[in-house]
Amino acid sequence: MAEPVQGPPAAAAAAAPRWLAGRLAVVTGASSGIGAATAAAVAAAGAHVVLAARDGQALDRVAGRISSAGGKATPVPADVSSEAAVDHLFAEAARLGPVSALVCAAGVLTPAPFAGTTPAIWEETLGVNLTGAFLCCRAAFTAMVPAGGGRIVTLGSLSGVYATEKFPGLAAYNVSKYGVIGLTEAIAVEGKEHGISAICLSPGAVDTEMLRRANPALRPGLTPADVAELIVALMDSPLVPASGANIPLFSNA
Repeated sequence: MAEPVQGPPAAAAAAAPRWLAGRLAVVTGASSGIGAATAAAVAAAGAHVVLAARDGQALDRVAGRISSAGGKATPVPADVSSEAAVDHLFAEAARLGPVSALVCAAGVLTPAPFAGTTPAIWEETLGVNLTGAFLCCRAAFTAMVPAGGGRIVTLGSLSGVYATEKFPGLAAYNVSKYGVIGLTEAIAVEGKEHGISAICLSPGAVDTEMLRRANPALRPGLTPADVAELIVALMDSPLVPASGANIPLFSNA
């Protein structure tokens, strides 16, 4: 009788290097919420993290916490809805090395009834949530091609997933998140030949300041740390077969 095939010893598996270790990652929306939690988690996994958000003082505080924990973080204030700002962000990142990973966590949510959704609300929401993701993904993609590949994680929402429950007052937000899912699929298709993988996470209610402002009565079942932990696990996993997927995240409650 043939002996069963044994897997690698637990100690050897534990000693396997993490994909993120020693790499350069850009995390947008890193001043608070999911972005800040993800930046800390990515740094703890051994990456040098470039932190991007509009609030420079908040970015400095996040960078300080990462540094105090032994990680490497470089804050670069940036409005991701601006092409010039995104170009500057990735130029600063390039000074540190080749960008291997991107997490697009920047987002805004301004509730308004559909008839009261002004062009300004619509443009800001799509500008940050969708155009911002496009600009950052395009810049990262362009940097990753000559480097031989990379990994991109975008943040959608259950609000942008077909056949999930929708709430009133979120027309612009929902449309922006549907777009992020489609953008991720497109990046996965064109990135395949270059070794670039892209995946989208679509959480439900996450306990962030943005959600509390938008809907104080909602009781979220996910924390930013929950989402950050999954993002790091995905980055460190054999991600290629899942490239282009959208992963809905439901409440832990």
